[in-house]
Amino acid sequence: MHRLILALSLALAACTAPSGSPSGVYRAAGTPIYSSAVFDSGRLAGRWQQAAAYGAPKGCRPGGVEITRRAGGLHAAFRLCASGREWRGAGALEPAGPGRFAIAGTEWWILWADGDYRTLAIGTPDGRFGFVLDRSGGITADRMTAARGIFEWNGYDPAGLQPL
Repeated sequence: MHRLILALSLALAACTAPSGSPSGVYRAAGTPIYSSAVFDSGRLAGRWQQAAAYGAPKGCRPGGVEITRRAGGLHAAFRLCASGREWRGAGALEPAGPGRFAIAGTEWWILWADGDYRTLAIGTPDGRFGFVLDRSGGITADRMTAARGIFEWNGYDPAGLQPL
Protein backbone atom coordinates (compact mmCIF):
# COMPACT_ATOMS: atom_id res chain seq x y z
CA MET A 1 0.00 0.00 0.00
CA HIS A 2 2.81 2.42 0.91
CA ARG A 3 4.51 1.69 -2.42
CA LEU A 4 1.30 2.46 -4.30
CA ILE A 5 0.89 5.79 -2.48
CA LEU A 6 4.54 6.66 -3.14
CA ALA A 7 4.22 5.73 -6.84
CA LEU A 8 1.05 7.83 -7.21
CA SER A 9 2.68 10.77 -5.42
CA LEU A 10 5.72 10.63 -7.69
CA ALA A 11 3.54 10.38 -10.80
CA LEU A 12 1.49 13.38 -9.69
CA ALA A 13 4.65 15.40 -8.98
CA ALA A 14 5.96 14.60 -12.44
CA CYS A 15 2.77 16.01 -13.97
CA THR A 16 2.88 19.31 -12.08
CA ALA A 17 6.39 20.49 -12.98
CA PRO A 18 7.83 20.26 -16.49
CA SER A 19 11.21 18.58 -16.56
CA GLY A 20 14.00 21.05 -16.04
CA SER A 21 11.78 23.94 -14.98
CA PRO A 22 11.97 25.60 -11.55
CA SER A 23 9.81 23.89 -8.94
CA GLY A 24 10.49 25.42 -5.51
CA VAL A 25 8.53 28.15 -3.74
CA TYR A 26 10.76 30.84 -2.28
CA ARG A 27 8.42 33.70 -1.45
CA ALA A 28 5.56 34.10 1.00
CA ALA A 29 2.17 33.56 -0.61
CA GLY A 30 -0.02 36.65 -0.66
CA THR A 31 2.90 39.06 -0.30
CA PRO A 32 2.79 41.92 -2.83
CA ILE A 33 5.37 41.69 -5.60
CA TYR A 34 6.38 44.49 -7.95
CA SER A 35 8.22 44.51 -11.25
CA SER A 36 10.33 47.48 -12.27
CA ALA A 37 7.91 49.95 -13.90
CA VAL A 38 10.76 52.06 -15.31
CA PHE A 39 12.65 49.12 -16.79
CA ASP A 40 14.11 49.73 -20.27
CA SER A 41 13.98 46.43 -22.19
CA GLY A 42 16.17 47.98 -24.91
CA ARG A 43 19.13 47.66 -22.53
CA LEU A 44 18.74 43.91 -22.02
CA ALA A 45 20.63 42.66 -25.07
CA GLY A 46 23.93 40.97 -24.35
CA ARG A 47 25.43 38.25 -22.23
CA TRP A 48 24.42 37.93 -18.57
CA GLN A 49 26.10 35.63 -16.06
CA GLN A 50 24.29 34.14 -13.12
CA ALA A 51 25.57 35.50 -9.81
CA ALA A 52 23.04 34.00 -7.35
CA ALA A 53 19.87 31.94 -7.15
CA TYR A 54 17.27 30.47 -4.87
CA GLY A 55 17.60 26.71 -4.55
CA ALA A 56 20.79 26.36 -6.61
CA PRO A 57 21.93 22.72 -6.42
CA LYS A 58 25.40 21.89 -5.13
CA GLY A 59 27.84 21.41 -7.95
CA CYS A 60 25.76 23.30 -10.51
CA ARG A 61 28.01 25.67 -12.43
CA PRO A 62 26.74 29.25 -12.57
CA GLY A 63 24.67 29.69 -15.70
CA GLY A 64 23.76 32.63 -17.79
CA VAL A 65 21.42 34.20 -20.30
CA GLU A 66 22.23 35.42 -23.81
CA ILE A 67 19.70 38.02 -25.00
CA THR A 68 19.66 39.01 -28.66
CA ARG A 69 17.58 41.41 -30.74
CA ARG A 70 15.67 39.78 -33.58
CA ALA A 71 13.14 41.06 -36.08
CA GLY A 72 10.24 40.04 -33.82
CA GLY A 73 11.78 41.41 -30.62
CA LEU A 74 14.09 40.10 -27.93
CA HIS A 75 15.09 36.43 -27.76
CA ALA A 76 16.81 34.68 -24.84
CA ALA A 77 18.75 31.44 -24.56
CA PHE A 78 19.55 30.38 -21.01
CA ARG A 79 21.13 27.80 -18.74
CA LEU A 80 20.49 28.54 -15.09
CA CYS A 81 20.87 26.87 -11.73
CA ALA A 82 17.58 27.40 -9.91
CA SER A 83 15.13 25.57 -7.68
CA GLY A 84 17.34 22.55 -7.18
CA ARG A 85 18.20 21.82 -10.80
CA GLU A 86 19.86 23.00 -13.95
CA TRP A 87 17.28 24.71 -16.11
CA ARG A 88 17.74 25.27 -19.86
CA GLY A 89 15.56 26.94 -22.44
CA ALA A 90 15.24 29.46 -25.22
CA GLY A 91 12.54 31.58 -26.74
CA ALA A 92 11.14 35.00 -27.40
CA LEU A 93 10.95 37.37 -24.44
CA GLU A 94 7.27 38.22 -24.83
CA PRO A 95 6.40 41.50 -23.06
CA ALA A 96 3.73 40.92 -20.40
CA GLY A 97 3.71 44.32 -18.66
CA PRO A 98 6.25 46.81 -17.31
CA GLY A 99 9.39 44.84 -16.47
CA ARG A 100 7.56 41.56 -17.14
CA PHE A 101 8.21 38.90 -19.75
CA ALA A 102 7.04 35.42 -20.62
CA ILE A 103 9.62 32.96 -21.93
CA ALA A 104 9.38 29.23 -22.48
CA GLY A 105 6.07 29.11 -20.59
CA THR A 106 7.43 30.91 -17.52
CA GLU A 107 7.01 34.47 -16.24
CA TRP A 108 10.17 36.45 -15.61
CA TRP A 109 9.64 39.66 -13.65
CA ILE A 110 12.50 42.12 -13.48
CA LEU A 111 12.30 43.10 -9.82
CA TRP A 112 15.31 45.41 -10.03
CA ALA A 113 18.04 46.62 -12.36
CA ASP A 114 20.86 48.80 -11.09
CA GLY A 115 21.17 52.25 -12.69
CA ASP A 116 23.77 51.13 -15.25
CA TYR A 117 22.03 47.84 -16.13
CA ARG A 118 24.92 45.74 -14.85
CA THR A 119 22.78 43.64 -12.47
CA LEU A 120 19.25 42.24 -12.63
CA ALA A 121 17.13 40.61 -9.91
CA ILE A 122 14.52 38.35 -11.53
CA GLY A 123 11.65 36.57 -9.85
CA THR A 124 8.06 35.56 -10.37
CA PRO A 125 4.74 36.15 -8.58
CA ASP A 126 4.32 32.47 -7.70
CA GLY A 127 7.80 32.45 -6.11
CA ARG A 128 8.97 29.34 -8.01
CA PHE A 129 12.34 30.94 -8.66
CA GLY A 130 14.52 33.95 -8.13
CA PHE A 131 17.97 34.65 -9.47
CA VAL A 132 20.50 37.43 -10.00
CA LEU A 133 22.20 38.11 -13.31
CA ASP A 134 25.25 40.29 -13.74
CA ARG A 135 26.99 41.41 -16.92
CA SER A 136 30.47 40.70 -15.53
CA GLY A 137 29.69 37.71 -13.33
CA GLY A 138 31.83 39.36 -10.66
CA ILE A 139 28.99 41.13 -8.87
CA THR A 140 30.03 43.68 -6.28
CA ALA A 141 28.99 43.31 -2.65
CA ASP A 142 26.83 46.46 -2.74
CA ARG A 143 24.82 45.25 -5.76
CA MET A 144 24.36 41.79 -4.19
CA THR A 145 23.14 43.46 -0.99
CA ALA A 146 20.72 45.58 -3.04
CA ALA A 147 19.42 42.51 -4.92
CA ARG A 148 18.94 40.61 -1.65
CA GLY A 149 16.99 43.57 -0.23
CA ILE A 150 14.77 43.75 -3.32
CA PHE A 151 13.97 40.05 -3.04
CA GLU A 152 13.10 40.51 0.64
CA TRP A 153 10.88 43.51 -0.15
CA ASN A 154 9.03 41.31 -2.67
CA GLY A 155 8.35 38.55 -0.15
CA TYR A 156 11.35 36.28 -0.71
CA ASP A 157 13.42 34.94 2.19
CA PRO A 158 16.71 36.86 1.79
CA ALA A 159 18.68 34.08 3.49
CA GLY A 160 17.72 31.67 0.71
CA LEU A 161 19.54 33.61 -2.02
CA GLN A 162 22.76 31.68 -2.65
CA PRO A 163 25.76 33.24 -4.40
CA LEU A 164 27.14 31.04 -7.19
